[in-house]
Amino acid sequence: MKAKRQTSYSIFNGGSFKKNPKTPVQFQHQADYFSSKGMVAICVEYRNGSDEGFLPPQAIYDVKSAIRWVRGNSSDLGVDPNKIVVCGSSAGAYIAVSSIMFDDLYDEHEYNNQGTNHVPNVLIVFSGVMDGVDIMRRRYPELLEKAMEISPIHNIKNCLPQTLWFCGTSDIDYEHNKAFIKLMKQEGNDITVKTFEGIEHGFFNYGRHQNEYFHITEYEIEKYLHSLQII
Repeated sequence: MKAKRQTSYSIFNGGSFKKNPKTPVQFQHQADYFSSKGMVAICVEYRNGSDEGFLPPQAIYDVKSAIRWVRGNSSDLGVDPNKIVVCGSSAGAYIAVSSIMFDDLYDEHEYNNQGTNHVPNVLIVFSGVMDGVDIMRRRYPELLEKAMEISPIHNIKNCLPQTLWFCGTSDIDYEHNKAFIKLMKQEGNDITVKTFEGIEHGFFNYGRHQNEYFHITEYEIEKYLHSLQII
């Protein structure tokens, strides 16, 4: 009897554009939880501010490469190639959304991998940062001339898979999240929004708020994936 293939859950942490970035360990506990539910959970290590010469498009390329790798190696991983979930937080959300939105961004010239679909079946977003112009102005001014080309909020279109989006109302990016979601919904994107009153950026991280929102968001993700029959 053939073994049932599992859902994969690839996580892209936030805080990655700083010179001393956060690491994939940020989501280790969430990965452990979803692994315990039978999913293949992967905390992806992608290029970030600690790498010499780093620029954000490299991280966008890495999201595409990671999803193509998971889908291309689905048999070995025991993963269903039609049940690929991507989770991105803050800067990780920016690169996850951008990887889906901007088809022409890639640097996989050294091997033939373009035939494998890089778009996940489901997207989970925590406190997204969707203004690429603001990101480049603050951190990478050398990219300002091209910033609008890699800014999700300046390139609204119907492109996302089914999406669950978390944000606190006291998040510095809350109004921007709200505006982006409204515009994307108008274009036909299926986005389910969960907001948390008076809660700050990063509220969902393990160790915050006695882990109250860590557990709440775990539950909401699991419920959402069950509703889609992804798990």
